[in-house]
Amino acid sequence: MARIEGIGDKQANVFTRTVYGAVRRKIGRVPEPMRITAHQPRLLAALGGMEMAQEAMRTVDPVVKSLVGIKAAMLIGCPF
Repeated sequence: MARIEGIGDKQANVFTRTVYGAVRRKIGRVPEPMRITAHQPRLLAALGGMEMAQEAMRTVDPVVKSLVGIKAAMLIGCPF
């Protein structure tokens, strides 16, 4: 459990709700770290931009990207 309470759906502003909706469509739920990051909307936007830029890169095969992401999550014990 996180030390900081995340921003819930009811407390979120329009921008945060939009981000939550996009994340929910992509992975099925909104992870707790994203809810905590939502306390700083500019940081949330910057992290979203970085994620989109990384996904848009075509230098590495998408299958390899997915496998690397899964392996990294396993190494650090990330549940999602």
